[in-house]
Amino acid sequence: MIRITGLSFQYGGGEKNALSDIDLEINNGDFLGIIGSSGAGKSTLTYAMNGLAPHHFRGDFRGEVTVNGLDTRQNQPEELARHVGSVFQDIDSQMLASVVEDEILFGLENFGIPHDEIERRMNDALESTGISELRSRTVASLSGGQKQKAAIAAIVALRPSIMVLDEPTGELDPQSSRMVFEILKKLNEEHGVTIVLVEQKIMLLCEFARRLAVMDGGKLILCGPVKDVLDSADRLEDAGVNIPRVATLARRLRERELYHGDIPLDIGRAKIMVEGILSDAAL
Repeated sequence: MIRITGLSFQYGGGEKNALSDIDLEINNGDFLGIIGSSGAGKSTLTYAMNGLAPHHFRGDFRGEVTVNGLDTRQNQPEELARHVGSVFQDIDSQMLASVVEDEILFGLENFGIPHDEIERRMNDALESTGISELRSRTVASLSGGQKQKAAIAAIVALRPSIMVLDEPTGELDPQSSRMVFEILKKLNEEHGVTIVLVEQKIMLLCEFARRLAVMDGGKLILCGPVKDVLDSADRLEDAGVNIPRVATLARRLRERELYHGDIPLDIGRAKIMVEGILSDAAL
C-alpha cells in the first residue's frame, strides 16, 4: 500500500510547489492511472512514491509518504526498490546492460537473490512479459516496445509488490502501447502487483485502469473509479485533459436523453451503446 498524507514538494531553487497538499491512498492490488497536462506534477508524484524525492531530487518536502509502511524520507530509494519497482519514460537511460539477460541479471545480483533462484526468476520474468526469445538479444537491437518489455521484465524479476511507471508508452506506436498495457494487466490480475501508471493515452487508461487520479497545477483534483472521473468532464477539460471520444459521445447522448447508462470505457462497449440506441429508435 502507498499512503500519501499532506504532501507538498518544492524542488530546490524552484519558485513554487511542484506538489501541493496531496492526500492519496493506493491499496494493494489497485491499478491506478495518473493523468494531467504537462507540468501538472505527475512525474514528481511518482518520485515521491519511489523515494527519488527527496533523496535524489532535493527540495522542500512536507507531509508523509509511506510504501508498505516504510517512510520514504527515512528509507533510501535502494531499500524502497525492494517494494516498488520503477519504469521511466526515457527507457534508454534506465537500461544498464548491453544484453537483455544481463539487464535482468544485474538487478537480481544487486539485490542479493540466491544463485539457485536467479534462473527461475529470470525465466518467469521473461515468460510473463512475453520476451523469452529476446533473452540473448542486445539492447541496442531492440525496438522501443521490446525495450519497454525488457525494462518491465527486469523489474518483475525482483518481484516488487508495486510498480510505478512514468509514461512507458510515450514513444511507442498504438500496437506496442497496447501490448505493454496487456502485460501490466496480467501482472495486476494474475500476480496481484499494484500498478501506478502515469500516461497520456487516456483511452487505454480508461480501458485498463480501475481508478484515475487527475493532477492539475501540482494538486490532486479528482480521484476515483474511471467512470466517476469521466462523469466530471468539465473539470477534466479545465485541467487540460483530453476526454475519450466515446465518453464525449455518451455525454451528448445523455444530454439529449437518448442514453441513460454508464459511460463506455472502450470502443466495444461504445458500439453496444450505439446499437442499443438505434434498436430502440427502430421500434
